[in-house]
Amino acid sequence: MIVPAGTMGTRDITVSRRSITGEGEPSVQFEVWAPQADRVTLHCEGATRALARDPARAGWWTGEAEAEDGTRYGFALDDGPVLPDPRSRRQPDGPDGLSAVVDHGRHAWRTRWTGRGLPGAVLYELHVGTYTPEGTLDAAASRLEHLVELGITHVELMPLCPFPGRRGWGYEGVSPWAVHEPYGGPEALKRFVDQAHELGLGVVLDVVHNHLGPSGNHLPAFGPYFTETHHTPWGTAVNLDAPGSDEVRAYFLGSALAWLRDYRIDGLRLDAVHALYDTRACHFLEELSAAVDGLAGELGRPLFLIAESDLNDPRIITPRAEHGLGLHAQWNDDFHHALHTALTGESQGYYADFAEAPFAALAKALTGGYFHDGTYSSFRGRHHGRPLDRTRVAGHRLLGYSQTHDQVGNRAQGDRLSARLSPGLLACAATLTLTSPFTPMLFMGEEWAAGTPWQFFTDHTDPELAEAVRRGRRREFAAHGWAEEDVPDPQDPATRDRSVLDWSEPEREHHARVLAWYRRLIALRHEQPDLTDPDLADTRVAYDEESRWLAFRRGDVRVAVNLGKEPAAIPLGTRPALVLAAWDPVDPPGPDGLLHVPGESCVILSQP
Repeated sequence: MIVPAGTMGTRDITVSRRSITGEGEPSVQFEVWAPQADRVTLHCEGATRALARDPARAGWWTGEAEAEDGTRYGFALDDGPVLPDPRSRRQPDGPDGLSAVVDHGRHAWRTRWTGRGLPGAVLYELHVGTYTPEGTLDAAASRLEHLVELGITHVELMPLCPFPGRRGWGYEGVSPWAVHEPYGGPEALKRFVDQAHELGLGVVLDVVHNHLGPSGNHLPAFGPYFTETHHTPWGTAVNLDAPGSDEVRAYFLGSALAWLRDYRIDGLRLDAVHALYDTRACHFLEELSAAVDGLAGELGRPLFLIAESDLNDPRIITPRAEHGLGLHAQWNDDFHHALHTALTGESQGYYADFAEAPFAALAKALTGGYFHDGTYSSFRGRHHGRPLDRTRVAGHRLLGYSQTHDQVGNRAQGDRLSARLSPGLLACAATLTLTSPFTPMLFMGEEWAAGTPWQFFTDHTDPELAEAVRRGRRREFAAHGWAEEDVPDPQDPATRDRSVLDWSEPEREHHARVLAWYRRLIALRHEQPDLTDPDLADTRVAYDEESRWLAFRRGDVRVAVNLGKEPAAIPLGTRPALVLAAWDPVDPPGPDGLLHVPGESCVILSQP
């Protein structure tokens, strides 16, 4: 693999047309970090070649061999088994198979793309394997016009790295430079991104740096990629601060930059950053944000990082110049939890902290970003979080949502809000999400109240691991009162099949009405500057916990939702108002200043 000048450990793999035989055959400079090995052998298309130590880089081995795009290869350490390249760009036969050379220079990009930043965005979380029955990137690309008509600005793809079998969520992937072959591999992702950009859609990719899947993870054979110093829910932690961590950090840094550079991805969603244990003075996330900002300057287009974090720590989204980590945004689960409890009345698990006064919790999240900002959390048994400075943190740095893959798929039966809420309440959930001061994100299918569940499914090829996951899932939910037979078997192909979107639904019954409402809300968000105003401090909220209504103001826009079954009279004042959108017919407030909203309904008004 030819190595262009660059940061240690972030070097790209490309094909060189420089001959090592004098006859013009393509060759590749192969390299691998294996600091504990005494010998490293390259196995390439049936031939073997001993690699030499790189005198300039401790622990690195390098050597050149004839190869081109598609050539299969692997490395043997100290005469052991042939293993895939830790920096593999393609795994044609899955995580345990040989790697394949990828020549990114062969792809002819169709679209000139100058980028699309996060401010003003509306995101759409999409799982490639269940977005269409085919479950491929090409099939998903054929449905992108639906998102354009909806008003979406960015599609957020759930993880694409290779994982065992064909079907799965993607969070137990390995080879963090490669694309899951059943989805179509590297070229299919490039076609997807090209199609999205041609339609004006940005592309965000969910990446997992906090762990790698237990199956197909060969990194420990090559070096100290993991450490016993810290532990996570998935086992030993990724080594970000113990001996050898310089190269491990460079490994994940290089992977992140490769997605943005080689595939023209616009932003990355970073899974569970609270599980990235790092005691070094410069945190890995700070180093990553600096590298991404640097690449954005080099490429001349905006790039961004979105964290999933349950820490409620403003430092994650505080600029590096202000002593923060410099990430550009984060998911805001507090808004989701408050909204969910207000809509459903559920109070188990982490919902308990929000269920005592859900409308007050929702009001606090809408105005302060976090609900837990140093308050006591009964779920955690301690105080949690830290206040955001509303005068300095822009609203678009928090993502708001009523549903996500986690909040749906981690329920016992993967049931969506549409399984238990009326269309009117679904409209209220959409209204609160799409008119909030946050960057809104939808989970695929919610825009038409999809009747399909989204369940937890796997395709582990290791029988023992498959059975352990099956038993663990059923045991977990049995502890919460579910009968084991009511918990879907993750390994059953039917579990995935039930989770595939039904594309005939949007034209039927109440689905079409819900879809039209989502389109109207998103259009209003694009039309009304007040709805994308980044000033968190400008949001004012009123609510009635007993009557179950909530109203808030953003500039000249007024939003009112009635989650109760009975009509509500909501005081908005006597200034003239214009109804911009309403789920049910509603008149503007009369001389008494009261807005009369039917039960389980919502309205957006302009009141200068």
